[in-house]
Amino acid sequence: MSSRQVAFDTLKRIDHKGAFANLVLDGELKRSGLDEQDRRFTTQMVYGTTRMRRACDFLVDRFVEREVDPAVRTLLRLGAYQLHYLSTPDHAAVDATVGIAPKRARGFVNAVLRKVASSSSDVEWPSDAVRLSYPDWLLEQLVNDHGTDDALAMLERMNVEPSVHERSDGYVQDPASQWVCDMVDAQPGDLILDTCAAPGGKATLLAQSGAHIVAADRGIKRTRLVAANAQRTGAASVSAVVADGTAPPFRYDAFDRVLVDAPCSGLGVLRRRADARWRIDAEAIERLTRLQTRLLAEGAKAVTPGGRLVYSVCTVTKAETTAIAATLDAGFEPIDVPEINPIWRRWGEAGGCLLPQDQDSDGMAVFAWRRIS
Repeated sequence: MSSRQVAFDTLKRIDHKGAFANLVLDGELKRSGLDEQDRRFTTQMVYGTTRMRRACDFLVDRFVEREVDPAVRTLLRLGAYQLHYLSTPDHAAVDATVGIAPKRARGFVNAVLRKVASSSSDVEWPSDAVRLSYPDWLLEQLVNDHGTDDALAMLERMNVEPSVHERSDGYVQDPASQWVCDMVDAQPGDLILDTCAAPGGKATLLAQSGAHIVAADRGIKRTRLVAANAQRTGAASVSAVVADGTAPPFRYDAFDRVLVDAPCSGLGVLRRRADARWRIDAEAIERLTRLQTRLLAEGAKAVTPGGRLVYSVCTVTKAETTAIAATLDAGFEPIDVPEINPIWRRWGEAGGCLLPQDQDSDGMAVFAWRRIS
């Protein structure tokens, strides 16, 4: 089986059956028998074609005047991605892609892709959202929150493959998440609650301080993942527990530090999740803010007087960051995030924000407070 055939089969499951790109690709590669080089090429095609889906559709649709079968549409995207973004030689990209097309569609696929190839250096994009391959609402949201220049730079950077950062314990974790952990300021002997801990990256990093971490998550499968990662990284002081952060079963005032790394839209990590830009919608942000507000309020109750509360999300919308921070009840004083680490942009009164282009990291926001009463 060729790398393009594996990519095509994988993309059909992503495009038409709602499969998650990383999960389905992993299974397809294991069954493929491809060598390492072809596996890398397949991965590049699958993630790239998924990420640039809207742009590839535009490249193709200039030469299509009729409704296209969904599977053929996916194949045309795959061909267009190779031609425009991978600079694959025209004959290789076109001939190999036509070779895996259904027989009835080969002439059509050949004709369209040859036109794409001949015009790939002369494209007039109708909008930045199409050029960068994002939904219109997403670009509009980021422009509203960050201005045009930063929004476009953010979306450009998230179309570039991320670097891999491996900690000393073997856990792969983006630097932005590690900088969030720095804001917790874990100390030896501290009792720390991580209210939304799965998959365990932050909990296992915090454990390196000598603190004891109660790593909570409401799903048993997700909690097992935390426990497995704690065991793999040697984080013996992590206790993984099943607990809902919106109704935690812990005593009030019990923890020296509480980290609320809340579920969010994930708009800061789209470079790692090729299909996420097509799954999230504007309405989801409103639903998530209700959950985030509850998680922060409940997490605050668990902090002992003099202790620290940290709220973080891997997104940069104002609705999920500064607006949530503003809901925190009295009794907490803000800790100035950029003052502690100037790598963070000032965001709100004392919070910090990182856009992907700032440090070539995930987009992230973090807020920290000290409980004073």
